[in-house]
Amino acid sequence: MDQNPEQLILGDVTVTRVKEFYGSAEMSPGQFFPDSPDGSWEEHRAWLAPDFWNPRTDECHTAIQSWLLRSEGRTILVDTGVGNHKDRPYAPVWNRLETDYLARLAAAGVRPEDVDLVVNTHLHIDHVGWNTRLDSRSWVPTFPHATYLMNRRDFDFWNPANENKTVLGRGNQNVFEDSVAPVHQAGLTRLWEETYRIDKNLRLDLAPGHTPGSSVLTLESGGDQALFVGDLVHTALQIAEPDTNSCFCEDPAESRATRRKLLGRAAENTMLVFPAHFGGQGAAEVTRAGSKFAIKQWAPFSRLT
Repeated sequence: MDQNPEQLILGDVTVTRVKEFYGSAEMSPGQFFPDSPDGSWEEHRAWLAPDFWNPRTDECHTAIQSWLLRSEGRTILVDTGVGNHKDRPYAPVWNRLETDYLARLAAAGVRPEDVDLVVNTHLHIDHVGWNTRLDSRSWVPTFPHATYLMNRRDFDFWNPANENKTVLGRGNQNVFEDSVAPVHQAGLTRLWEETYRIDKNLRLDLAPGHTPGSSVLTLESGGDQALFVGDLVHTALQIAEPDTNSCFCEDPAESRATRRKLLGRAAENTMLVFPAHFGGQGAAEVTRAGSKFAIKQWAPFSRLT
């Protein structure tokens, strides 16, 4: 495993973090993670603060970021954040953002037209936003030469034409229309189902619970292994307390079971875990701690602040 402050090399795959936002989620631990055990945030304060929790304000902190992978000559973007200019009336923290995300992507050596694949681990507001950009008064694909990989279950679940009742409810309003439908109508989506092999190093698998079509991306290359788990884990507390869900999980029981299964797999196989929203050093190696898990060591990224 080679490293510099901005990226890791895992086997034949280069992993780079591209930040969109880092700061308060404007939610307390009790709001964001209502079933976290009493006293657990204070118990784990030493490694939750300040990257995941500000004890002074009692606010959770979150990162919105993409994982940029280079594998077998292709440029792959895992999740695309919130996006600019998006009308999000029921999610004020993400409403009509103006960030320098594309400049940060350029600093990593990637122009929008260079991206070959976009992986949306699920179709929530903060994972699909840069799928599109505003061109005059129309939403057009940000990455015009890319194939956008979306799980069919999530595509159908979030399609407003299907009128599904969701936990997120109005919090995902306009998202399908401005960030999913335009790339589908442009013929750039590939809807996969149970598993999808990207190349010899990378595989997508269904990992339901947070949403019906949530997915996990497995990296196996040159003896290195990693899991890109999307929102299976929002905060580091969920490693120490794996039965703790966020308030946004569509199927709480399935979410807990999937989290335990994949954290167990990571611990048993020395796999780095890359959640979508970890600030600090972004990813971690986990180990078993009785019936729960613990952080063995953080990934050697520079600390995100």
